[in-house]
Amino acid sequence: MAEHHHHHHHLFHHHKEDEQLVDAAGVGFDYRKEEKHHKHLEQLGEMGAIAAGAYALHEKHKAKKDPEHAHKHRIEEEIAAAAAVGAGGFAFHEHHEKKEAKKEYEESHGKKHHHLFG
Repeated sequence: MAEHHHHHHHLFHHHKEDEQLVDAAGVGFDYRKEEKHHKHLEQLGEMGAIAAGAYALHEKHKAKKDPEHAHKHRIEEEIAAAAAVGAGGFAFHEHHEKKEAKKEYEESHGKKHHHLFG
């Protein structure tokens, strides 16, 4: 009778030599690199929110100082304020992604944290 090998198909296989997780298709995941990438995107979103917020305040000031073009300045203020909110939301999203990448890295390396409060 032919010898049968039982292959267990796991979603991830851990390769010790390069400390990288590989999925069933052989695609590698470097969670530390992913965490760093999301941190940079989070910071970019924060800077965008700050810049857009500052521009909104600038346009608000110009609307007061330039009554002839106040309507244009108020529209630009609203657009900049919306951009600030969007950039803040993006930064918040990337913060969550960064935390997920860190959690996945720690779980893949046998580190388990039990959080009692949060």
